[in-house]
Amino acid sequence: AKESARLTALQTKQQLGVQALSIANSASQTLLGLFR
Repeated sequence: AKESARLTALQTKQQLGVQALSIANSASQTLLGLFR
């Protein structure tokens, strides 16, 4: 049970990281668009 919980936690962290990256990417795109 511990192993599966650990795996789930890792997957959740990865998903959050991907989401944060995409959010930061779109935010930077928006900022760049504002400065054009």
